[in-house]
This record gives sequence, C-alpha cells and structure tokens, in this order.
Amino acid sequence: MLTGLSIRDVVLIEKLDLAFDAGLTVLTGETGAGKSILLDSLGLALGARSEAGLVREGCAQASVAAIFSPPGGHPALALLAEQGIEADGDIVLRRVVTKDGRSRAFANDSPVGAGLLRRIGALLVEVQGQGDQMGLADPSGHTALLDSYGVDRGLRDDVAQRFRAWRAAVAHLSAARDAIEAAQRDEEFLRHTTDELGRLDPQPGEEESLAAERQRLQQGERRAEAIAAALAEITPRDRRSHSPAAALRAASRALERLTPMPADAANPASPAMAALERAEEALAEAETLLSRLADAAEADPRQLEATEERLFALRAAARKHNVPVVDLPDLLARFRARLESLETGNAEVDTLTIAASAARGAYASACTRLTRARQTAAQRLQRAIAAELPPLKLDRARFVVDLVALDEVSWGSMGADQVRFLIATNPGQTPGPLAKIASGGELSRLMLALKVVLAGGSPVPTLVFDEVDSGIGGATAAAVGERLVRVAERVQVLLVTHSPQVAARGTAHLRVAKGTSSGRAETRVEPLDGLARREEIARMLAGETVTDAARAAADSLMEQRV
Repeated sequence: MLTGLSIRDVVLIEKLDLAFDAGLTVLTGETGAGKSILLDSLGLALGARSEAGLVREGCAQASVAAIFSPPGGHPALALLAEQGIEADGDIVLRRVVTKDGRSRAFANDSPVGAGLLRRIGALLVEVQGQGDQMGLADPSGHTALLDSYGVDRGLRDDVAQRFRAWRAAVAHLSAARDAIEAAQRDEEFLRHTTDELGRLDPQPGEEESLAAERQRLQQGERRAEAIAAALAEITPRDRRSHSPAAALRAASRALERLTPMPADAANPASPAMAALERAEEALAEAETLLSRLADAAEADPRQLEATEERLFALRAAARKHNVPVVDLPDLLARFRARLESLETGNAEVDTLTIAASAARGAYASACTRLTRARQTAAQRLQRAIAAELPPLKLDRARFVVDLVALDEVSWGSMGADQVRFLIATNPGQTPGPLAKIASGGELSRLMLALKVVLAGGSPVPTLVFDEVDSGIGGATAAAVGERLVRVAERVQVLLVTHSPQVAARGTAHLRVAKGTSSGRAETRVEPLDGLARREEIARMLAGETVTDAARAAADSLMEQRV
C-alpha cells in the first residue's frame, strides 16, 4: 500500500510530507483548495506526463516521492528485480521536474525511464477519476479479473500448460520442416562436401598430433644431416681428398724411416708415432660411433612429406569452410545429419505433425472447459454487480460480461476467448465498453460497484477515487460510502470527496486548505480527528456557517462509521 507521499515545490505546495494507513482515507476541502494538486503530484510519481506548470513559481524544480510497502511476492517487486533494481522492502518512486518541463525518474534511487515508472506505478495504484478511469476500464485486464473472481485455478493452469506444450510441438515441427527445406536446397553442395570431407576423414585432435609429428621428423632430418656432414669430413668420398686416417698413417710411415743415432739407440720419433697410433684408433672409434648414429637417425623424407600433405590438407579444408581444423569432424557430422534428414525427414515431419495436432486438440479441449467455467462465472458476476447497482442510483443500468471467441492466431496461455465488461446505462441500449457508454459520475459509481465485487482479484493494493460521489447525495451517497468501506477492508482506498455522508465513513481524514505564507498562496494538508473532524463534516453539511444542527448531524454520520 501507499505509506507516504513527499512533495516539494509543486504548484501551491512548498513542502508537504503525508503518511497513509490501511483502510479508507478521505480528503476533503473547499473547491480550489488544492486537492487536485495532491492527485497530480501522486500521478507524477506514478509516471504521468510532466509539465513545467507543475513547478512552484520561483523554484528551479519540483519533486515528488511516493513510498509503498507492497506484500511479499507482489508483481512490482518482480518487475524491479527484472530490471536489476534492489527491492527487498519498500518501493520508492520519485520524480523530479525542472522549470523547463524536463523530468527525471527514479525507482529505489535507481534512474529509470518514465515508461518503466508507469509500469511499476500501474501495479501499485489504480486511479478512478471523473473521465479518467483506469484499471477496470482497460479491457486487457478483464479476463484475468473474471478468472480470479470465479474460475478454478487448476483449469487456468491446465490451459497454460497445454498451450506451452502445443507451441513447443509446433516449434519442433517447424524446425524439422525448415531443416528439410534447407537440406533440399543445398543437397548438391551437401553431397559434394560430405564426400570430400568423408575422404579426408578428419579425426578429433588430429591437427595437434600431426603438427607434433612434423616437428619431430623435421628435427630428425636436421640431426641426420649434421651426422652425415661429420662423417663426410672424416671419411671423404672424393678420392682426391685425403682422409684424416690416411694422413695419420702416412705420417707414421714417414717417421719410421728415421735412422737412430747411434745405431743401437731408440727411434727418437717413437713418442710421436705412438701418439699418431692413438689418434688413428680414436678416429676409427669416432667413425664407428657416427656411423651408428647415422643408422639410428636416418630420416624418412617420404614420411615427412606425407605428414605435411595431411596437415596442409586439413588446414586447407578448414579455411574453405571457415572453421578451425578441430571443428572439421563436427562439421562433417552435421552435413551427414542434414543429408540423412532428406531420407528420414519426411517420416519425422509426419510424426511431429501428428504430435502437434494432438497437442492442439488437448489445448482446445482444455480451452472449452475453461470457457464453460468462465460462462458460469460470468453469470455469477453479472448477478453480483446487478445487486450493487440500484443503491448507487444505477438501477436502470445493465452490466454484461461478454465472452468473445478469438481467432486461432490469437489463442494464448489464457485460453481461446477474451472477456469484455460492457454496460448499458439505459433500457434498450446496446451494451458497450465501460469508458465509452457511461458518463463520468456513472462510470465512477460503476467502477465502485465492480471494485466491491472484484477488489480481491486485483494485485493493485491501493485505489484512488476522485469524487466518485459527484452529483449524488442522500441515500445514494450513503450507499457509496458503505461500499467504499467494504472495498477498503481488502485494499487501501484514498478518496477525494465533497460528500459529508462519504467523508464520515473514512478511517482517516485529511483536510486540504489554502492559506498564505510570506505573501504567497500555499496549500496545506491537516490530519483531522475528534472535534476537528466533526467540524469539517459539519462545514460540508452546512456550508460557510456551521450551526449546532450541522454539528449534531455530523455526529450522527460519524456514529454510523462504527
């Protein structure tokens, strides 16, 4: 419900902070005191169109904040959560209007658009005013209101569930048909590509393993080349070149020819000859070791070539189809599946067609049951509203709940028909939409009758009536007051009224008055209780001069409130 309203610099209001309780709160005051300013301020916080004229003269901006305490699980809390706005407790809707007419909107101090502010406000407050009825006058909400009034929840849930199942079956059927059509259009391409990729037969992880094998083979080839070059240096194949081993042997033979002096002495070159012998042996060992390494590291150019050809073929196919190499196996699988759908698709479509038809039939049957329940509820609702109309001086009016069958394209989760609330205010008149047939006063009282019967079915916790009692008095005004009390037992009601009979029924009373401050006109709001409230109701009864008789009458009216 609405718990507070804070207004700054709006028209005649400089600063005003109001607190509201549950039940029926009445606002009274003389014509021109500023009651409409309060409603305009509330409307501004709820997302109504902003105007520069709302800013108090001499001020840079006007601001209004409305504070709500909705029950847990209220749709407004869910809407805020969808927008990423924290809403654990109260909801504060705030609007700031500058003197050039521009405005800014906030929900729980988060900037929002005026459109979102209106959506949130519509879930929290419903305004019924002269010529400006909202909520019940909107046909889009009539189906839900009738359902909440007298249609079993299980029937509604069954229809919604079967509708979702039907639409899912239709979606599967449509997807299968689209797949077949696409496959048929691309059949030649699919067959060629599938054959091409099938011959290539890409395997998961193959690119990585081929790249690693290629690197290994390239390194082996480089090792073999290095070993071969080393062997060539110590064992040249060119006969014109002398190998190191031959040079060592020639050097040894030359040293053997040295003649020792004296003749029986040792050859002085013996140490050098021994070193040459050891060098020749080491060279022979190196040649043996290198030969073994050459045998072990012998590269296979054909294997490297084959590896590179496979790797390059995979990468070329990936470029051709604009996918990573790793996705080629999945691409081949998808192409094969599309080709298979050409062969099996028609059978699948037949199966899905049968399933969609069965789902539609189940939904249609559920809709028929729901429609029958709505027809029964509609008769009950019509009788309940009819009983409320005569006391409200609408005894000649006829309220009709009309069920209109929808075209199949308009079927939805709420069924295959639409509910419309119609009214005929005179005998012989064809019932028509509420907002177009009834006059302002008639429509306000009709809305009150509807609220008496339907208030429990609406998620909106606060109702605002602007002069619902306009143009009536006596017993009719008393009937209006009694019904407002009944509505206020289920939802919070704020009422602007000029009727003392209605004002006396309120659980809280606010008087709106115009005064002056620093030479400027100013609207003030004063909570009334006890004698002050009796005096205000007496004023409403007697006019400018309040008499004792008026006070006694006011006491009588206030006693009826108990």
